[in-house]
Amino acid sequence: MNDSPPLPSIDRYLAAATRANTRRSYAAAIRHFEVEWGGHLPATTDSVARYLADYAGQHAINTLRQRLAALARWHIEQGFVDPTRAPLVRKVFKGIKALHPSVEKQAVPLQLTELGAVADWLNTAANLAEQQGDTVRTMQHRRDRALMLLGFWQGFRADELTRLRIEQFDLRPGEGLTGFLPRSKTDRDNNGRTFKIPALSRWCPVEATQAWISTSKRTEGPLFVGINRWGKLGDTPLDVDSIVPILRRAFAQAGLSQADAYSGHSLRRGFANWANANGWDVKSLMAYVGWRKVDTAMRYVDASMPFLPTSTTSPPARLAVTQVLPVSHNAECIRDEVHAIDDWNHHR
Repeated sequence: MNDSPPLPSIDRYLAAATRANTRRSYAAAIRHFEVEWGGHLPATTDSVARYLADYAGQHAINTLRQRLAALARWHIEQGFVDPTRAPLVRKVFKGIKALHPSVEKQAVPLQLTELGAVADWLNTAANLAEQQGDTVRTMQHRRDRALMLLGFWQGFRADELTRLRIEQFDLRPGEGLTGFLPRSKTDRDNNGRTFKIPALSRWCPVEATQAWISTSKRTEGPLFVGINRWGKLGDTPLDVDSIVPILRRAFAQAGLSQADAYSGHSLRRGFANWANANGWDVKSLMAYVGWRKVDTAMRYVDASMPFLPTSTTSPPARLAVTQVLPVSHNAECIRDEVHAIDDWNHHR
C-alpha cells in the first residue's frame, strides 16, 4: 500500500513553504536571466559572473543579490550545482559593491500627527457615508482605518496585514486585543507569533478593528478583504500589492501632501521612529515588532534619531526601562503617550 499523499497535496504544501511574493520575484528573476539577458539554465559560473557584470551600476545591489538568490534556488531545486556559490561569482559581486556603492532608499515614515489626521478623516467620512446610506464607502473607510491603525501600532509589513484572520483575534473593547500572525518574513519556520495591542484613548486600533469587523458582519476569514462596487466582500485576503494604493488613496483624501511618497514600510518606519523618540530601546522594539536582528531595526529609524542605548539609568518620566520588562509594559507606554497627546491638545 502506498502511504504517500497524492501529488496535488504535496504541491500544495511545497507552495505554502515559500512566500507568494518570493515565488513571484524569483520567477521574474529567472525570466530576466533567460529572456532579457539571454542566459541558459543550468548556468555556468562564468555566465553568472558575466550577468552580474553586465548589470553592475544599472541595478541596485539588493536587486542583484535577489537575482543571485533566485538562480541559486533554481539550481538547488533542479538538482544542479549552485554556480552562485563559486569564488569567481562571489568576488565579482564583492567588486560590484565596492565600485557601485548605493544608499538604500528608505520609506517616508508616517508621523503620529499625520496618522491622526488620516484616522480622523476616515472616521468622519465613514460616519457621513453611513448616514447617507452609502454602504460601500462606509465599509471602505472603516476597513482602511483599521488597516492603517493596526499596521502602525503593531509595526506590520504590508504582507503581514494580509495574513491576519478574524477568528484569530480576541477583541476586548476598552482593554485591548490579542491577535495571531501565522507567518512573517523573518519567521522562517512558520511558527507564527501572538501579539497584543492596548486600547488607546485616541486613534485606537482596537476600536477601529472592532468597527470594521462589525460593519463587515463577518466572524471568520481574512481580516482585510476587497470590496466591489456593489458592496460585496471578497473571500480571499487583499492582494499585498493593493495595500500601498489603499493607503495612498486614504492619505490623499485626508489631505496629506505627497501621498504617493509613502510606501508599505511607512507605517512600520513611523512606529519605529515614534517608539524611539519616546524612550524605547532597540531590544524592546525588536521584541514588540518581531525583528531578530539589530541592523534590521536600525534601518527603520531615521539616522538623525539614534536609538537610546539598550540600557539606561534615567529613562523619560512616563516610560519604564523597557528592556527588563515584558512586552505588555510597552503597551502601557503607548497608552500613556496617547493620553499625554490628548492632554497637550486640551491645554493648548
